[in-house]
Amino acid sequence: MDPFSSTVTPDIPDDKKSVTDESVSPFADDQVVVRPEIDYSSVGAFCSSSWRRFASIWTRRFVLSLLAGQVVSLCITCTNVTTEELTLRNWALPTTQTFFLYFSLFVIYTPYTIYQYGFGGWFKVIYKDGWKYIILAACDVEGNFLVVKAYQYTNLLSCMLLDAWAIPVCMFFSYLYMRTRYHWTQLLGVMICVAGLGLLVGADQITNKDWPALSKGKGDAFMIVGASLYGFTNATEEFFVRKRPLYEVVGQLGMWGTIINGIQASALEHKKMREVTWSGTNIGLLVAYTAAMFILYTVAPLLYRLASSAYYNLSLLSSDFYGLLFGLFLFHFKPYWLYFPSFAVVILGLIVYFWHSTPFVAEQQGKTDIRVPVYVTRRGGAVTEDV
Repeated sequence: MDPFSSTVTPDIPDDKKSVTDESVSPFADDQVVVRPEIDYSSVGAFCSSSWRRFASIWTRRFVLSLLAGQVVSLCITCTNVTTEELTLRNWALPTTQTFFLYFSLFVIYTPYTIYQYGFGGWFKVIYKDGWKYIILAACDVEGNFLVVKAYQYTNLLSCMLLDAWAIPVCMFFSYLYMRTRYHWTQLLGVMICVAGLGLLVGADQITNKDWPALSKGKGDAFMIVGASLYGFTNATEEFFVRKRPLYEVVGQLGMWGTIINGIQASALEHKKMREVTWSGTNIGLLVAYTAAMFILYTVAPLLYRLASSAYYNLSLLSSDFYGLLFGLFLFHFKPYWLYFPSFAVVILGLIVYFWHSTPFVAEQQGKTDIRVPVYVTRRGGAVTEDV
């Protein structure tokens, strides 16, 4: 299943092909690393071979994947904190709030795409592949909207548990697009990460952070649909950025997201826009929210290439721990001991996820072949071969 089947590169000589610099992977050595075999002949051999296997995990690609995953998790926490503060300060416009995100992606990445492709090439992307990006942007916008609405109707326990539904959905679409083959150790890593989530949920319940549900059935339905859209958009965007330059994919997501989100915000929130408090503090919180989301939407595609969209979703399970840190410094919360082992369990699950092989080989997702569309004939202000 190839969403870009209309742009398959024809068989042409290597010196005539127009390939972006991104197609040259700086992690080629990581892609061929083979994990050391485990020796079960004796206890000593088992321990030493297990240690060698553990040490082999820590390639440059994996370390960057682990760090990038925690960056996006921290960004999610920042968005949650700023959203909560905005709500407390009489500013609750969830659709309008995300409009600034999509607009910032549009104004940053689209001009660079135009610089690379030229106006003619950019219009061809819109004409030939725009409908695919419209679907991606629409699902992303509605996923954000439904998850925010779910928090208004159901309780925290349901939100945290049902949000994890994005993980199996993402893995399913990864298999559908790329025929991803998951090793049993990867599935074990997923279960360990979910167990860490369970400890986080237990800590929230013990510390009475839950709230009563206004309409649990409606809220749970919103969360399931929203999490499903998240899983779909993550896997779809991963497949896109494995074939196209990041600036094209994120720029198109930002452009169509701005249009779709703007129409929805004007239809649903135009009256409330005049009622909320537009203070300097709230504008600063909006800027902080947009900056955190901008970093997340920029780092996430890089993480898809380094590891996978499934790994991205697993990394987000540690966000509650960072929420605790924010609570310690901003709201003077008292930490509950269960948060610390839950974070360690999530990190352990991320390590086990790559116990069998490297991030690239472990899922057998195929070669990351990033190139401009064959119908683009102008890049970076210079004319290239018309393929």
